Amino acid sequence: MDQLMAIRGFVRVVEAGSFTRAADSLDMPNATLSKQVQELEAHLGVRLLQRTTRRVTVTPEGRDYYEKTTRILRDLEDIDTSFNVARSKPRGHLRVDVGGSTARDVLVPALPGFTARYPDIRIDLGVSDRSADLISDNIDCVIRGGALDSSSLVARHIGDAALLTCAAPAYLKQFGTPAYPEELKNGHRLVSYLSPQNGRAFPFRFARGAEKLEIKVEHRVGVNESNAHLAAAVAGLGIVQTFGYAARAALESGALVEILRAWRPPAYPFHVVYPQNRHVSQRLRVFIDWLMETLPARIAAEPEVSVGHTRKRRS
Repeated sequence: MDQLMAIRGFVRVVEAGSFTRAADSLDMPNATLSKQVQELEAHLGVRLLQRTTRRVTVTPEGRDYYEKTTRILRDLEDIDTSFNVARSKPRGHLRVDVGGSTARDVLVPALPGFTARYPDIRIDLGVSDRSADLISDNIDCVIRGGALDSSSLVARHIGDAALLTCAAPAYLKQFGTPAYPEELKNGHRLVSYLSPQNGRAFPFRFARGAEKLEIKVEHRVGVNESNAHLAAAVAGLGIVQTFGYAARAALESGALVEILRAWRPPAYPFHVVYPQNRHVSQRLRVFIDWLMETLPARIAAEPEVSVGHTRKRRS
């Protein structure tokens, strides 16, 4: 038995929650991984995992062994990195998860700068507004906006996005331009962003000085993907709240108009998030450093709008 390989396999099974997903992430046959863990259990003389046809659960002994061995694996990787970092370039495979509009308007346009700087790092982007499970899906990091809901994750703040209320000119011509948030309750059509996790509509939020409002109106159209959500507004289906970087092109072209500007809510925070108990590899470390260097200005980007013949940046 290769004990180190068996330990790595066991750790991945615990994190992935199944032999199949762990074997896929390690690029090995399921039967090989199962045999490694069985040999490890025989070597230790304890059962680490309880297996049924439907699920894998960790025994108390397995949980204790997992906690101890993950610390050892992190120490080994730190030792390897300390010897390799001075004489080698970051290399390997990164799995990054990011929301739809953030991928399209922020990350992907900037990514050529990263790939030019680190040509030996291969990146797989998972693009979806649905939250991913970093542990079980073997994802290195995610880029997400909003409140963080897991103490098992490490988050680094990478910027704040303006949240704008917008509509198409044709919609405003037909239904009028509201001057106050409460007017949205009077016959206006809202295109709500639906939570990809539970399908609930996010309320429209507004703030002016110390005054804060939430408008909850039954929406005419609901969308659970950020790019399609913006497209619904451009198509004239109703009023949306969306990020400044996502709406920038449509606002600059005149396809959308910002309304209720005096009632903009506070800026929306974005973070890069990664598992707390996983070793931060050299390739992930340089990627996070690059995000911190490159993305704040892109996330905070404001549209430019035409005023007469002068191009003017909104601030």
